Amino acid sequence: ATTEIYTLSLHDALPIFEAKAFGICPGIEIAEALTKMLKQLKTEEQPCTVVFEKGIYYISAEKLPVRKMYVTNTVGDNEWRPGEAPHENRAGFLLEGLRQVTLEGNGAEFILLGQATNIALLNCTDVVIRNLRITSFQPDMHELTVVKTGPFYADFQLDAESQYTKTQKGYCFIGEGYCTEFLDSRTTAHWIGKINGKDLGNLKRTGHPFCSAVRMREQKDHLFRIYDPAALRFKKGDRYELFDVRRKYNGIFIDQCQHIRLDGIEQNFNYGLALVAQNSDTLTFSNLRFAPRKEGPRLMASVADFIQICMCRGQVTIRDSIFEGAGDDCLNAHGIHFKIVKKEGNTITVRFMHPQSHGFNPLRIGDRITYVDPDTLLCSGESEILSSEQIDEYQILLHLNGPAKAECGAVIEDIDAAPDLTFEGNRLDRIITRGLLLTIRGRVRIRNNQFIHTTMNNILISDDAKSWYESGCVRDVVIEKNEFLACPEHTVSIKPENKRHAGAVHSGIVIRNNTILTPSYQIKSADRVAIYKNNNHRAAKMKITNSSVSEQKG
Repeated sequence: ATTEIYTLSLHDALPIFEAKAFGICPGIEIAEALTKMLKQLKTEEQPCTVVFEKGIYYISAEKLPVRKMYVTNTVGDNEWRPGEAPHENRAGFLLEGLRQVTLEGNGAEFILLGQATNIALLNCTDVVIRNLRITSFQPDMHELTVVKTGPFYADFQLDAESQYTKTQKGYCFIGEGYCTEFLDSRTTAHWIGKINGKDLGNLKRTGHPFCSAVRMREQKDHLFRIYDPAALRFKKGDRYELFDVRRKYNGIFIDQCQHIRLDGIEQNFNYGLALVAQNSDTLTFSNLRFAPRKEGPRLMASVADFIQICMCRGQVTIRDSIFEGAGDDCLNAHGIHFKIVKKEGNTITVRFMHPQSHGFNPLRIGDRITYVDPDTLLCSGESEILSSEQIDEYQILLHLNGPAKAECGAVIEDIDAAPDLTFEGNRLDRIITRGLLLTIRGRVRIRNNQFIHTTMNNILISDDAKSWYESGCVRDVVIEKNEFLACPEHTVSIKPENKRHAGAVHSGIVIRNNTILTPSYQIKSADRVAIYKNNNHRAAKMKITNSSVSEQKG
């Protein structure tokens, strides 16, 4: 993160507080003092700025307050383990109900000891956080590098930061808040990150490297040999990243906020999503660095997506940032399809359908909803929400100005919970799935980005109402002046998950003036798609199904 102190703007009017006045000083543990300071800021009635001294600060997770947080696309109801309280969370920086507050990090580094969300912004307005770095000490992610192979064995070097102990069952990774067996989920894990030793940008999902091992022993400190009849599949230099995929804690969580700006923030590890924003309005993210420490022991920085935008509004801008080493998409921007489960006159009950997304109410009075056929994904009719009441974690009661074509079994899309999105000037590398996954009907501009390595599509435009229930259609997307490099799948895939084609789901998509190493397009159930003036290093591959596409070569 940059260490520049910004010139104070009108937003940063007096008073200016120094964090050290609250006992928050470099070199010491600050969890309780930080929590107390952020709580006190809630009482400020005028704009204020808090300035941290440059240095290293320590935050002990066990000293942080516990809060219940329902975070979209995270640990599902069936994933909680015995003894865990569902949706209980804690955050190093807990910002709740703040108005017109700026946190100036001045290049400070915050090291999280234990497991927690780094930053939570709940019901905040006009908040700026800038110029700070957050990382985790000895997190539960471990890198194994193949250093030697034989016909029936392979030797793995464990990264120097990871600590372990020998138990009756074998070996366990140990750290603050966890003790994880080396062989945990070895027969079921399919999400393990594998990095090609000859191309360190090439990250893909694979099974556990010890899935078929018959024996394991410690050769010397941090060096292990496994005996495996399938050992020839290992290649010297390849790296395997082991982690818990449940997304219990996240990097930055933004909920029910408006006018939030993050600038110059660096995160080096996250137990889930690096940044997730839900039910919020007008967000600006710039000069982010979500990537492993340059001097660090691992090449992954997040268990899941780097950024997830769900049911947000206004303008969302992501620019001039570096994203390296994601355990899922770099960016997933979407709404939610709620299923209609009950209808009585002008009142309908709708339900969250995916176990990883529920517990909050983004459907607001005055919003327009449209009715969507789950099979065709086509919209029919609109209604305005007159009242919106959350009945329980999964169900919301809506009173409408008229039910239009509401039918039980159909789904709804909130037309107004769909922001305009600008994604520009960013660098993406070592992304285990897609670069961008988009299902929003706002104005989308993707320009001047560098897509270096994605394992799946560089850009996927989806939409579904039967699996993840992530809505909706796109209407105005421009993809221009980007550089698309290593991608084994499609440069752009327009692939709504409709079961039956009854008309175009997506429309208004322009792909122009890009530099593309291996151009490839998959286009399904789309109208008004234009592809032209791209600098293709090879002839483009096209797979078009039930779509209207205009293409101009060169």
